[in-house]
Amino acid sequence: MEDTRYQVLLAKIYSKMDRTEDAITSLLQARELQARVLKRIQIEQLDAVPVQKQLAAEICAEIASHSAVQRNYEKAIKFYKEALVHCETNSKVMLELARLYLAHDDVEACQRQCAVLLKSDPENVAASMMMADLMFRKQDYEQAVFHFQQLLDRNPDNYSTLSRLIDLLRRAGKLEEVPRFLAMAEKHSSRAKFDPGFQYCKGLYLWYTGEPNDALRHFNKARKDSDWGQNAIYNMIEICLNPDNDTVGGEVFENLDGDADNSTEKQESVQLAVRTAEKLLKELKPQTLPGQKDHVPALLGMATAHMILKQTPRARNQLKRISKMNWNPVDAEEFEKSWLLLADIYIQSAKYDMASELLKRCLHHNRSCCKAYEYMGYIMEKEQAYKDAAVNYEMAWKYGNQTSPAIGFKLAFNYLKAKRYVDAINICHKVLAAHPNYPKIKKEILDKARTSLRT
Repeated sequence: MEDTRYQVLLAKIYSKMDRTEDAITSLLQARELQARVLKRIQIEQLDAVPVQKQLAAEICAEIASHSAVQRNYEKAIKFYKEALVHCETNSKVMLELARLYLAHDDVEACQRQCAVLLKSDPENVAASMMMADLMFRKQDYEQAVFHFQQLLDRNPDNYSTLSRLIDLLRRAGKLEEVPRFLAMAEKHSSRAKFDPGFQYCKGLYLWYTGEPNDALRHFNKARKDSDWGQNAIYNMIEICLNPDNDTVGGEVFENLDGDADNSTEKQESVQLAVRTAEKLLKELKPQTLPGQKDHVPALLGMATAHMILKQTPRARNQLKRISKMNWNPVDAEEFEKSWLLLADIYIQSAKYDMASELLKRCLHHNRSCCKAYEYMGYIMEKEQAYKDAAVNYEMAWKYGNQTSPAIGFKLAFNYLKAKRYVDAINICHKVLAAHPNYPKIKKEILDKARTSLRT
């Protein structure tokens, strides 16, 4: 027994030293030793069986946890299952196993595991949230909202639940539902507006609805908080570096939008944003995950750098690696950005079918993905299918909260080409109301649409 505890202690030391492989080796030795202990005490000391089974379950769970960090999901699932053989009512292990099934894209197994957990622990918030996520994946919007409604009815100011809901509503293309839940939180507590969690959730909603400046203000109010600060800072850096949610490293829209974005005022604004991002980076405490070969954010970072250096073939190779990997909720944003950047490369090479497949993948996981609709519209426009292009640009315009003049221009142009003159004129008015000096839109679209209406 002492030998087992010695190996467990050694594994903890290795883990603190970031020597993950050595930690796993020690735990595997502990597991073998504990298996012998269990065989012996079932004959010699029956009353000690529950305690020793608990230790065996903890060892297996620890191996699974290390394997999950390394993204070795199959190995992690195997050891979490083994932990449940030793201790079948361990809700923490059941939850981690459900999470892994989700990361491994095994939706049915995840749902079964959540159902078992909720049967024994109906108040389990994490399991309820996961069930909601599963319902979204199955496009069962009503059931998903039902699970979140239950959680938020019990506790409207549970901001971790609310932030997750906002992300899921975005992925379901239902962002218009968010204000109702924000209002519930405000009604529940008069101090909600002063809570960093509420500020974070409000910032998230504003960011997703194309209001980056307002989002920055709200994230800034959550920036110093111990729970919400790191995510708020990360989002602030993202907004500073990419306020218009462009595909960083992408080139398809670079030349199209270039003439609208070269003013001195714009360049000064960009430089100020970069300086702000540099200051925020110093406040960020990044977590390193040792021993990971297929780390999606790292691969995306390399691919983006290759694109900026105009090394497209190298970027394409990294992005293809990501495109063959299983999607998981942890890296959802990075998967989306990777698919968009690879689609951008394919569009540049006129490989429209391959690009469309990737864009459909983006929209499957995030129905509010403004950029995916914009690329789809561009492909249709290139193929002179102006009606279809207009449909996609309509969605991009809708999910961008009608704030991007570039998308408005493209939508109006395709309405014009599809002979929808009144719609083209209406969009031109909306763009010019917010951006009176936006180039070309009056001469190339508005005047032509008016002339066509008269004739």
